[in-house]
Amino acid sequence: MSLPLASDLETPTAPRHLPLAVKLGYTAFMAVLVPVYWANYGPTNFLYFCDVALFLTLVAVWTESALPASMAAVGIVLPQMLWVADFAAGLFGVKLLGMTEYMFDEQRSLLLRGLSLFHGWLPFLLLFLVKRLGYDQRAFPAWWALAWALILFCYAFMPGPTPNATTPVNINYVHGMSDDAAQTWMTPLAWLATLMAGLPALLYFPTHLALKKWCHHAKA
Repeated sequence: MSLPLASDLETPTAPRHLPLAVKLGYTAFMAVLVPVYWANYGPTNFLYFCDVALFLTLVAVWTESALPASMAAVGIVLPQMLWVADFAAGLFGVKLLGMTEYMFDEQRSLLLRGLSLFHGWLPFLLLFLVKRLGYDQRAFPAWWALAWALILFCYAFMPGPTPNATTPVNINYVHGMSDDAAQTWMTPLAWLATLMAGLPALLYFPTHLALKKWCHHAKA
């Protein structure tokens, strides 16, 4: 009777879903972005949906939890794909939506513009994470609640549109689509209600349905 090998006695470890290079690379990026953004824009910059998604992604890559990755994907994949399309058009000299014009402003810091490229690759990273980790269907109501909390907080406490502002204003477009002046199509509260109803209906729910169909379901 042969004795068991040492390798046979080892407790099997859970397989790693995410490559270590992804974890270290993303963490290094965040280690640069957070202090640079804080110094240049201030802490309120991190109230933007896309910046909140950055931190959820950081949690996801280290915990390999599907919920934070799924929440970030539900919240920002569709709008960031619009950013990608607008930026790609700008590279060919075509003005599509105008949302990435700042990326071509040579008066802006090259470092800040380089860091802002995360808008272009983050949605693809999130799709990769959700595909690997699975889609947690709790993400839709969880992100919906978080988005509403951010909208209400920014509306109540953050500054509205201000021309030539040096710190974030009109965060998450709670006063309209321009940072220079509030919208005048409807009353401020009507705009707020439209935003709170429109984002889940037009962005979050369609993304939720697509991810639920495309990815395997993560265990709660």
